[in-house]
Amino acid sequence: MLELSPAEWEVIQLSLKVAFWSVLCSLPLSVAVAVLLARTHFPGKSVFDALVHLPLVLPPVVIGYFLLLLLGRRGPLGALLEEYFGIVVAFRWTGAALAAGIMGFPLMVRAIRLSVEAVDMGIEAAARTLGATRWRVFFTVTMPLALPGILTGALLSFARGLGEFGATITFVSNIPGETRTLPLAIYTQTQVPGGDTQALRLSVIAVALSVVALMLSEWMVQRAQRRAKGYDA
Repeated sequence: MLELSPAEWEVIQLSLKVAFWSVLCSLPLSVAVAVLLARTHFPGKSVFDALVHLPLVLPPVVIGYFLLLLLGRRGPLGALLEEYFGIVVAFRWTGAALAAGIMGFPLMVRAIRLSVEAVDMGIEAAARTLGATRWRVFFTVTMPLALPGILTGALLSFARGLGEFGATITFVSNIPGETRTLPLAIYTQTQVPGGDTQALRLSVIAVALSVVALMLSEWMVQRAQRRAKGYDA
């Protein structure tokens, strides 16, 4: 039951790689969008906020289909990327990371936004009065105080990336060794005779990885709350 085949290890490693790169590449944009939503007011902010959180309510297959239309080899952006830069993301593991990143993006933005909103602006103002520039305050005061929320959002997005199925299979298909992540491998095993045991093993692993990520996320939230209370005191 616990002994995994080389093919199963390959699936697990690919899933971790896809989830890791989805978080790493979307993190800077998530921080920027979260700060924008938390600290600024501009016309159309509610519409922009709705667009950011759209992947939470849209069927993942729709996201995958739009990605295929846009970034497929015949899509407007996909054709340009291949012609001028030699980059192809459709039916590649990089495309799976992109799909996972988009699906986890709203979770990361929301966690970071809440953390930034919880930062006492009086501390930032005090740093400004001592001569710190706006950017220095941002990187040495705001971001360290918001770090628990950033880590929480990253872990939530990582867990979401591990479980991504609909957008992935629509955009990059189910290619062994290239795009077959844990959810796709589980689905594949349920479709073949005698695959129930492998599907169960992979399901247990997927649950374990997701639980660990969520537990770390909860620990970060509790630590952030204790830290905020310390500043309030």
